[in-house]
Amino acid sequence: MTKRSDIDALRGLSGDLWNIAVDEHASGFLKRRDLLKYAMLIGLTGFATSQGLGFSGTARAAAKPGGTVRVGLDQPTAAIDPILVTDPASIALISQVGEYLLLDDPRDGLLPRLAVSWEADETAQRWTFKLRQGVKFNDGRTVTAKDVVASFERLVDPKSGSSALSAYKGILSKGGIRQVDEQTVAFELDAPNSNFPFYVSSDVVNAIILPADYGGDFEKTFIGTGPFKLESFRPKQGATFVRNPDYWGEQALPDKIEIKFFDDSQAQLLALQAGQLDVIPETTRSSLAIEGNPAFRIISVQASSHDEVHLRTDQAPFTDKRVRRALALTIDREAVVKGLLKGRAIVGNDTPFAPIFPSSDPSVPQRKQDLAEAKRLLGEAGFANGFDVTLTTERAYDIPDYAVLIQNFAKKAGINIKLNVLPQDAYYGSATFGSSPWLDSVLGITDFGHRGTPDIFLNATLKSSGTWNAAHFNNPAYDGLLLDYSKARDLQAQRLVAGKIQNLLLDETPLIISYFSQYSRITSAKIEGVRFTAISHLLLDRASFA
Repeated sequence: MTKRSDIDALRGLSGDLWNIAVDEHASGFLKRRDLLKYAMLIGLTGFATSQGLGFSGTARAAAKPGGTVRVGLDQPTAAIDPILVTDPASIALISQVGEYLLLDDPRDGLLPRLAVSWEADETAQRWTFKLRQGVKFNDGRTVTAKDVVASFERLVDPKSGSSALSAYKGILSKGGIRQVDEQTVAFELDAPNSNFPFYVSSDVVNAIILPADYGGDFEKTFIGTGPFKLESFRPKQGATFVRNPDYWGEQALPDKIEIKFFDDSQAQLLALQAGQLDVIPETTRSSLAIEGNPAFRIISVQASSHDEVHLRTDQAPFTDKRVRRALALTIDREAVVKGLLKGRAIVGNDTPFAPIFPSSDPSVPQRKQDLAEAKRLLGEAGFANGFDVTLTTERAYDIPDYAVLIQNFAKKAGINIKLNVLPQDAYYGSATFGSSPWLDSVLGITDFGHRGTPDIFLNATLKSSGTWNAAHFNNPAYDGLLLDYSKARDLQAQRLVAGKIQNLLLDETPLIISYFSQYSRITSAKIEGVRFTAISHLLLDRASFA
């Protein structure tokens, strides 16, 4: 097993020798069993590959270069700008050319990409990252610490409108990033955080490294450091990328990536079945259509993605936690997972602590459907005859069907739910309190994408000052535990605090999280090496054809 002192001994090397040496040792000091000991990092991220491999393995050596990978994606929701993107199609696009300081892998935890090492001070409030030498943007300019500092300063600047602002709130502020030298960057956090490296990784999709002078014209150049570079981009139609001959890492196997945008998933499926595409997103309908067909593969990875039901703790009838618990107790979680989600999910327990997170406390009792207890709680709270309430949500994915299931479950306890299903744009509104059905509705369902640790969910959706706190949950005891969790320096300490948080949330029930979904894509059986993260990055540099 490689020790930190072994890595330190390599610091006398320079250029490519330094990069090679660190990469050769990375799997030793970054394996999940060693992650806590060496970097105080706790987490598990979703990363899928059609060969069951991450970044290493024998399949890599056998793959042959060449060919064009044809991909179907949904229409991007707006102009492509890494600072602003949130939708899966845009994330897949920028991941052809953009890279992060760190990238996730299910076996080895965080992998070095543009950063080769990182460490914290004794408080876990100051983090220092050593950059990879010799990396160039695809316009030929060399990447330096100046570019990294500028990239993160943009993300945390309230004036930028960055989609990462909600993730960094209370974690990192403007002025907190500085250049130590040409290859070293330091982050001074707003408060200690043992999981901070995940915040500069692919978990924050906007955190790709851009030139210091980036001016927001991404669609013209698709500037980045990745294994592909732009050949052409056609708004509303698609994009083509070719192998980047100056890439710092192993050369991409495909000659070209052709991406076509589609207005509906059925058209994507038909194109795949006709042999016109090699990779498409997975939907319930498309997976049912090709399941059992040896010409196609469904590749899945368990994620922390979930559809969160919020209950306004500051508005009747949900000001009484007994009423909130009663509604949660009406839901048959196993039936939802097996029926609605066709088994491609795991049962949730009304907290963001997905079972895939190592810090989750597995000893906390699992909430199950209990209609008798739900009725008892309603009677005790003065609602023996039930009550009427409107559930507002978005017309997206399986959420409308999930809303119907909740409506039917709740009716068994006397709770009459009226559904108000809105287009996504209308549901989110301006995404600010007072002008967003998402954040203002008494009862709602919102989809949340995967994260490698529970931190962003815990902070943004439940902290008293959280920017996504649709439940309007204001609990000083919770806020205090959240601070304890962020300061915890080892897995045992984090799990101890996590258990307290999980039990508090079960008691208070500001949210109902009844499942954590898998993330899937469908590929032709002729292609191998397709990799993707559970937050929608599509990595095709190791893709090859049988």
